[in-house]
Amino acid sequence: MADAPPSSVAPSFADLRYEVTEGIATITLDRPDALNAFTLALKRSLLAAIEAADADPDVRAIILTGAGRAFSAGQDLRERLEPDVAPLDVELRERYNPIVRAMRGATKPIVGAINGIAAGAGASVAFACDLRVASEGASFLLAFGRVGLIPDSGATWLLPRLVGPAKAAEMALLAEPLSAVEAERFGLVARVVPDAELAGAAWAIATRLAGLAPRALAFTKRAIETAASLSFEAALEQEAVLQGEAGSTADHAEGIAAFLGKRPPVFHGE
Repeated sequence: MADAPPSSVAPSFADLRYEVTEGIATITLDRPDALNAFTLALKRSLLAAIEAADADPDVRAIILTGAGRAFSAGQDLRERLEPDVAPLDVELRERYNPIVRAMRGATKPIVGAINGIAAGAGASVAFACDLRVASEGASFLLAFGRVGLIPDSGATWLLPRLVGPAKAAEMALLAEPLSAVEAERFGLVARVVPDAELAGAAWAIATRLAGLAPRALAFTKRAIETAASLSFEAALEQEAVLQGEAGSTADHAEGIAAFLGKRPPVFHGE
């Protein structure tokens, strides 16, 4: 991605760049020579960076992207050959699942800027973003079957809800790649842009999100996340409960005042 505006002082993480600028935290997976494949260090860093961004009151939105020509190629398979490596079920429970849980549970919206191949667990992490914008050269691949494994890190739950069960089965069972253009057609990405325009497109989306009412965005994320497991009546009740909370915020009062005053609202997350 192109350089973002100058950032404020932010924590540093292994194999990952973290910048906060104008209320937007940009998290960049930074192992370009290895296509940003996940090692233990990178998994720890990604989880810590997501938690740091979500806990920072100055952050309104998050961009997640990769350095170089890939978003992430998934698990670094060389790490799986090291002595004393954790069994895969332990690796999922202790490393990958906490990452996607943190992403889905974050109160801040996450924009995935998919700058190249998103494969294996890299695809799963991309699916866990709230919105995705892709470069023309991006693609998604559930390559697990090529190494005798099943899709994981939330892919079996997220992908059917994003593209439908038939396309999800094709991708998962046949390990068929999905191009950026196809991903847009199936609703997996919000838009596809030329490679050189990806950073600007993701920044524009994140900037729009950063200007909205933070608590309303958090409530909306919660409602969408849980609605799939609820009955229609339960979803209606959840909307009523969350709307009651949103309606009692200072941001709601500001929104009404701004509308009546014919001016842009200024939300403070209160």
